Amino acid sequence: MTILITKPEVEALINQRLQTGGFKDAEDVVFQALQSSPPTATVQPDVPPAKDIVELFAPLRGLNLDFGRNPSSGRPVDL
Repeated sequence: MTILITKPEVEALINQRLQTGGFKDAEDVVFQALQSSPPTATVQPDVPPAKDIVELFAPLRGLNLDFGRNPSSGRPVDL
């Protein structure tokens, strides 16, 4: 594989790293940079977010789910 560096600022950064003595060659600079950067996230299909709560729960329609709360007397509080 051949990589062509066309931006002078990128070449300057690589040369700057090489001058520190911590790298063998330009390939080592690129290798270390790629290893230290986090991998990119997996590409997710473009799915628009739900517009409202009704649309969010639309797939559950017809399942007779009860989202009601059980009444709670709570715990006693001394005032």
